[in-house]
Amino acid sequence: MQERELAIPGGSLYYEMIHSNVKITRFQGLASEVQIPDRIENAPVTVIGKKAFLSKKNLRRVILPDTVEELEDWAFAYCDGLIQVTLPRRHIRFGKAVFLECGCLQLISDRSGSLPGELLAAAVRVFDAYYLMDLQEAGNEEWLRKWDARLLDLLHTSDQEGYSKQVLCGEEDYGSTDLEAYVSGRRKVKVRLALLRCLHSRGLPEALSAELTEYLRAHTKGKESQETWLVVLEEHGEHREYYSLFAELGCVNRENLDGILSDIGDAHPEMKAYFLRYREEQLGGRSFFDDLSL
Repeated sequence: MQERELAIPGGSLYYEMIHSNVKITRFQGLASEVQIPDRIENAPVTVIGKKAFLSKKNLRRVILPDTVEELEDWAFAYCDGLIQVTLPRRHIRFGKAVFLECGCLQLISDRSGSLPGELLAAAVRVFDAYYLMDLQEAGNEEWLRKWDARLLDLLHTSDQEGYSKQVLCGEEDYGSTDLEAYVSGRRKVKVRLALLRCLHSRGLPEALSAELTEYLRAHTKGKESQETWLVVLEEHGEHREYYSLFAELGCVNRENLDGILSDIGDAHPEMKAYFLRYREEQLGGRSFFDDLSL
């Protein structure tokens, strides 16, 4: 099959004509955003081929056409800067590991914004659960039940699961064989997902909400392990919805607030102002940190 080329902003799309449809076979270029047209040579673009965007490090956003029907194996694998994918809300066939190692993927959306985009992204980025990539069902009660079941599976796994494999493979493959660091990393994954689900709480069962809240409180500032606070501080210091949720879930109290303010320092002034107001309005009283003008 002869491959043809279509110049687009920031690069070129290569494609083949198959039974009056277009299959994108590869992309070359340095574009950070790629929008694939609905039609090429007046034929619909229906397939994104195997490894078509493999390891495109500059790619941050890709917009797929309403005509697309299939994403083949590893179509966007190792695009480790990819943040957002826009898909049509229709049935799409997903091959194997389409978004493998897309560690920055935060949003899988449609043009109307009706998809639960962050939950979908987590489904493939963290869960590797492509059975959740049913875009016609995404967000409905049954779909949320499946997403929550996968979250619970992960939440209930041991924080040491997989550590022996890391030790056997060695630091050259995994970066560290330190057990404490490994366990902390596992907890941070759980914290991120728990916060995400609490933030997108539609259809969240009361029992699960209580379990997630308990988990997040168990790892807040002042506890033996503090991954909830570390994730909020290190990853969401500029995101009001996250640090306000952190407070609303009861992760802030009179005993840990001074330490929280000290950790923030001058890094996130709006976040610090929020917690200062929270103390005055919800906790009452002042501390010596106020007198030091922290």
